[in-house]
Amino acid sequence: MSNRLRHADVEVGTEIPERTFTVRRLDLVRYAGASGDFNPIHWNERFAKSVGLPDVIAHGMFTMAQAGRLITDWTGDPGAVVDYSVRFSAPVVVPDDDEGTDIVVGGTVKKKHDDGTVTVALSARSGGAKVLARSTAVVRLA
Repeated sequence: MSNRLRHADVEVGTEIPERTFTVRRLDLVRYAGASGDFNPIHWNERFAKSVGLPDVIAHGMFTMAQAGRLITDWTGDPGAVVDYSVRFSAPVVVPDDDEGTDIVVGGTVKKKHDDGTVTVALSARSGGAKVLARSTAVVRLA
C-alpha cells in the first residue's frame, strides 16, 4: 500500500481538505436497507414533522460515516482507524427534491503520538449548522 499516508509526513496542524458529501432521500432509503434502521423520521416527512422535526433527517450513523470516509480516504487505509467518536449536535435535514443537502467535512491533526498514531479533530456541518461535535479520530499511519 504505497499510497498510505506516512506518520513522518504529518504534523500537528496538518489540515485535511474539506469534502462535500451530498445526501438525497434515496441515500437514506439505501442506508435504511443496509443498516436495518427504518425509523420513519428518516423517510416519512409527515411523521418527522409530527414529532417536531423540520423534515426528514439523515441517520446519525450515516452522517458519522461521511466524516469517517474523509479520514479513511485521507489515510489511504480504512484499517488505519484505531478509535473514532462523535457527538451529534444537530440533524442533517434532507429535503424531498433532486438536490438533497450537503454535509461538509474537514479535519485537523491535533496530536501526533510516538506510537505512529495521530489524533484528528473533525468538523461537519450541514445547512449552516454544526452537525457533529467533539468529533475525533485516532489513526495509525505508515
